[in-house]
Amino acid sequence: MAELELPDLKELQERGEHAFGRRVAVTTAIYAVVLAIASLGGNYAMKEMLLAQQLSSDQWAFYQAKVIREHLYRSQKMLVESTRPDRADIARAFASEEKRYNEEKKEIEAAAKKLEQARDGYRKRDPYFDYAEVFLQIAIVTASVSILATSRALYVFSMVIAALGVLYTLEGFTVALHLPLLHCSGH
Repeated sequence: MAELELPDLKELQERGEHAFGRRVAVTTAIYAVVLAIASLGGNYAMKEMLLAQQLSSDQWAFYQAKVIREHLYRSQKMLVESTRPDRADIARAFASEEKRYNEEKKEIEAAAKKLEQARDGYRKRDPYFDYAEVFLQIAIVTASVSILATSRALYVFSMVIAALGVLYTLEGFTVALHLPLLHCSGH
């Protein structure tokens, strides 16, 4: 009968730990990729929010200039009507300009409000990316510690935390689910 050699238990354990370490390392790299995507999404949302705010402010300043011009023409029309009734043609010209500025400011107001809505949309998205980044960073740290501690429990915990990070990243792009943690803070 041939002799059967049993593998060394220590060697099997080392191979298992090595395979576990590689699996965790690959998973950690995936976490890092999702973290980069979340970070990029957060930066984009913040940039677009600030841009929309600036453009909205510009529109409201333009609106205010139109209001001032409209009032100027109204006061000029009233002045001409009260001091020079024989110059109705000038009063009509001022009234026409007043009306034009009134119409133009309505268009500007609509554009400003549309920009404010865009700003608010990006403002709503940004915190999701912030939470995603935190969850993914925690997942990376716990996965790394799981290699050092050879702890499958920490590895599973890192996967759960990473899943939350992925979920919040997706929510940052879609704002479809209205995930918790953000609504209690006024976002």
